[in-house]
Order: sequence, then structure tokens, then C-alpha cells
Amino acid sequence: MKIQTALLSVSDKTGIVDFAQALASRGVRLLSTGGTAKLLKEAGLSVTEVAEHTGSPEILDGRVKTLHPKIHGGLLARRDDAAHLQTLDEHGISRIDLLAVNLYPFRETIAKKDCSFGDAIENIDIGGPAMLRAAAKNHGSPAGGVTVVIDPLDYSRILAEMDADEGKTSYALRLELAGKVYAHTASYDGAIASYLSSLTNPEPAAESTPEREEWPQVLSLQLYQSQALRYGENPHQSAAFYKDQEVGRGLLGNYQQLQGKELSYNNIADADAAWECVRSFDAGACVIVKHSNPCGVALGETPLAAYQQALKTDPTSAFGGIIALNRTVDAAAATAISAQFLEVLLAPSYSPEALDILAQKKNVRVLVVPDGQSHNDFNVKRVGGGWLVQTPDTYRDAVENFKVVSEKQPTEQQLQDMLFAWNVAKYVKSNAIVFTAGGMTLGVGAGQMSRVDSARIASIKASNAGLSLQGSAVASDAFFPFRDGLDVVADAGATCVIQPGGSIRDDEVIAAANERGIVMIFTGTRHFYH
Repeated sequence: MKIQTALLSVSDKTGIVDFAQALASRGVRLLSTGGTAKLLKEAGLSVTEVAEHTGSPEILDGRVKTLHPKIHGGLLARRDDAAHLQTLDEHGISRIDLLAVNLYPFRETIAKKDCSFGDAIENIDIGGPAMLRAAAKNHGSPAGGVTVVIDPLDYSRILAEMDADEGKTSYALRLELAGKVYAHTASYDGAIASYLSSLTNPEPAAESTPEREEWPQVLSLQLYQSQALRYGENPHQSAAFYKDQEVGRGLLGNYQQLQGKELSYNNIADADAAWECVRSFDAGACVIVKHSNPCGVALGETPLAAYQQALKTDPTSAFGGIIALNRTVDAAAATAISAQFLEVLLAPSYSPEALDILAQKKNVRVLVVPDGQSHNDFNVKRVGGGWLVQTPDTYRDAVENFKVVSEKQPTEQQLQDMLFAWNVAKYVKSNAIVFTAGGMTLGVGAGQMSRVDSARIASIKASNAGLSLQGSAVASDAFFPFRDGLDVVADAGATCVIQPGGSIRDDEVIAAANERGIVMIFTGTRHFYH
């Protein structure tokens, strides 16, 4: 059926006047409420207030205005059901063919530090979700259905379809918009449930700011499919990539792919590991990742220098790896990187010359990820029948809180090497041991059940790469439980070690450091990464 009557009632006024004018010019009758009606009237449009349409005034300070048979009957009546249409005639109810509604800003309200319980409750929309759900339910029938819209970006699509088909919209569009509505109302109710279940005071005064627990009793997640993937970690597993409703600037979810094959499940996981590590450095840096672990990390005055140093750590593992830089990739860096086999390259930007060079490697996935300081609100890990949820490890260790526990004091160079190693270790799977010197990794031991084995593997990998560990710094993501791990790194040539401390054998390990004549710093902070 042709759209003849539209009800417009929006908290987000973006584009609503232009949309209403376009509808009116196509002969559509306009119904509206409150601030929206006022805005449209000020724009010179002929608008019927809902109270006039229903014959019932708004009551209870506006809490009840659209909860009326003339609204919900007009939305819910099936256009292909003769009995429904007869009922509308008997009760003097006209069809409502288009509904544009977005809801009270509940999330924005509770995000305010001074939000009172009363403010939160008053920003729970009742009539809006009821109308949206009614319209979405009645989106389609052989004779037509209600067109429901919550996103101003969809206004132009609706108008285009009306122009293409004598004032009608297609079933495909109405179905898509109905799906968006139910996702929106589910997310909205989820936010309310999470808020209410986080309150520590069950009966706060309306004017008070309620106490809230960090973690609500009900945690609602809503994710949006960004990409259906060919398969998961292995070809027999299916997979998809979902994004948050809003992706903060600086996070991988904002990537733009400039060239290359479609990203895989493992590509995305490894790219995130590389990006999170490289963006943690203030100086120019390059990170090479293989199987979610950094296999080479280095600082450099130029992207080329950073890449060349990072590659030295473990060129064997770098084959087929993921490379991330936190500076603009120029022609020199692109030329060097193109000489190796890689899966994904990430950077905040590329020079035109670099893109021309990379274009010769058609299969390489080249991603742009905008700079930014955003972090996930929380990270999750799926376990059987549940989820483990935690805040991300964005803790910036305060150097002033570090404690030199050895008799020997660090030189300035040793301190810088240890800080670099400590930052890298946070992104290496536990148990993690990282050797560094001069702003580059020399050996990385990751993911071993025994810390001493991680230490041995890191020294072996350095030897295989032809890198000397004499005078190197070592970081351990958690404490050394015995002196054996310390002896391994000392035997390899390390002269300073940074670790959290906190073992019952700390005295034994400190004594070993003094015996071996090496510097040891305790950070007081552990950085497990499983």
C-alpha cells in the first residue's frame, strides 16, 4: 500500500525536518509529538499532534501519550486482513504506514557522572519501544506493511523507494529496517537491565546518585556482523567477525582494507595482537607477529629502520607473519617489507609511493587503522557454558614505583632496555621471557608451561638469529619462582632483569642476582597474557 500517514517522534532530530518536508511534498499526512511536532511546525509544515489524533491528551507528565488504540491499532492492523481493516473502520482508526522513532537517550544519561536515579528512570522510553516493536512486527504482508525507521541515514533510502514505486516501499527494505528496530530495542533494554542490576542500593532516593557495582548482574552484549569468514582457526570451523555497536578510534575494528585477499579469522586475531603492541609505543616502532605472539619488535627513527631491526630478531618466524607500524609507511619501508612474504600489513597511513609499491604484492592485505587512544571497555573469553569478563590490561606501570632490589644499580641505558622489554612482555603469551638491547628484541620465549623453558627458548632463538645476548636486558611477565630461570638468562649474557616480584623465594632470586652481578628491578605488577 502507498504510504499515506507517517508518525514522526524522534529524540535525534538529525535530518527530520528535511525528511518530513519530503514526505509532505509526496502527499503524506504527518503525525507527531512534543518537541518533534514543535520543530516541524516551526519549519512551516502541517502537523497533527498525536493528542489531537487520538482525542486523548498527554497525561502523567508525558509518560502516556502514544499508548492508545488509535496509534497501535493503526500500526498493527494487517493490510491483507479484511477483519482487521473493518475493525479500523468501526473504531475510526486510520492506518499509520510509516513510523520514525528513536528513543530517549538512556545510555547518554547514565554516562553522566552526576546522573541521579530519577534522571535515569525518566529516560527509560516506554511508548517509543512499544510503537517500534508494533510497527516492526507489522512490516510485511502481501498487501504491504509498515515502514519503520530509527536511523536518519535510512531516510533517503525510503524516499528513493517511494519515488520508484508510486509511494510504496519494498518488502526487502521493510524487513531490513524491522530487523534494525528489534536489534535497537534489544540493545536499549539490555542497557537498562545492566544499569538496574548494577545498583548496590535497592531503593535509592530519586534525587540521589546511586552507587553502582563495576560489574552488573546482567551483562548484555550486542555485536554487529562485519564479515562472514571463510572458516575459523581451522577449515572445519565456521566463523564470522563481529564489531561493537560503536568502535573507538584507534581500535582494530576501525580498519580499512586497501588491498589484498579477504581477511581470515587468524589474520584478524594476529593483526589485533600486532596493532595493540605497536600502538603502545610513543616512539616509532614496528611489531612482527606470528601466531598471536610478537616475534620481533623494534624502535626506529624511520619505519624502515624499525622494520629492519624487528626482522633481525626472528626472520624465520617472520615468514608469513603480520607486520604493524605506528608511523606512516613510506616508499623505503614498503620496498623492504615487500621483499618478504607476509600476510597483513597495518599502519595508520601510507604514502602514495608506498601504496604503488605494495600494489605489486596483490595478495598482501594492507590495512589502515586510524590513530587513537580508545580501548575496549572489557575483554571476554568463552568457556564452557559461560564467559570470563575482565577489563583490558591497559595499565601503565609507573617507573617511580619500580624498586631496584639488587645491590647493583641500573645505568640509564639498562633502564631504557628494561622498560622496552617490559612493554613488549605484556603482549607475549605467558610464560613470557623477552631479551632486548638498544630498542629491539633479541629473543622471545612465549607460551611455555615452565618459565625456565621460556628463558631457554628465548636464548636459543637469539642464537639461531645470530644475535648476541651479552649485555642484554630481560623482562619476565611474572615472577621467577626459582633462581633457575635467572641463571639461564644470566648464563646467556643478560646484565639486568625486570620482573614483578612477589614470589615466596624472592630472597633466593635476589641473592642469585647479586651473586651473578646483575641488576634486578621489581615492578610490583604482573602482566599475564593467556
